[in-house]
Amino acid sequence: MPSQPSLRPFDIAVALRLLLVPEERYEPLAEALVTSTSAVHRSVARLQLAGLCQPSSRTVARDALREFLLHGARYAFPAVHGPERTGLATAWTHPDVAALFSDGESPRALVWSSDRGTVRGESLVPLFPNIPAVAARDPRLHALLAMVDAGRAGTPRERGVVGEALGKWILRGGESE
Repeated sequence: MPSQPSLRPFDIAVALRLLLVPEERYEPLAEALVTSTSAVHRSVARLQLAGLCQPSSRTVARDALREFLLHGARYAFPAVHGPERTGLATAWTHPDVAALFSDGESPRALVWSSDRGTVRGESLVPLFPNIPAVAARDPRLHALLAMVDAGRAGTPRERGVVGEALGKWILRGGESE
């Protein structure tokens, strides 16, 4: 009997990268995500099976991805908090995400623990181990992954603010306003 396939946290990064660089070939996609070509190929297959990518292509199903990130990611990949560390800003600590909060109220600082970072805050286990290296290579993807973390770790208010911005970004297909 076959086993039940399931998405992995890494698949979120693959889908977001494919929104940034539509139909990117497997080799450059793997290089951007600091992984192997075979890992990216398996990820795209899982995204297709889940309906988050179109069948037989690397085209993201934007409506489905939006729905999953806004309503399912925090349940499928719950935020795991750790001790205070120095690292890379994530969630509302990332400057692009912090700009969404106009009231100036700054929630607790969250970071991905890393020697590459300079921000001190409560650590958040990243969706996949290579996030610090990926974030260093691609600031746009760093900001998007930080938005996903805000949705995974935030209060209902924080999830609402970030979810609206992320949802609009996804539906535009990753294009700037």
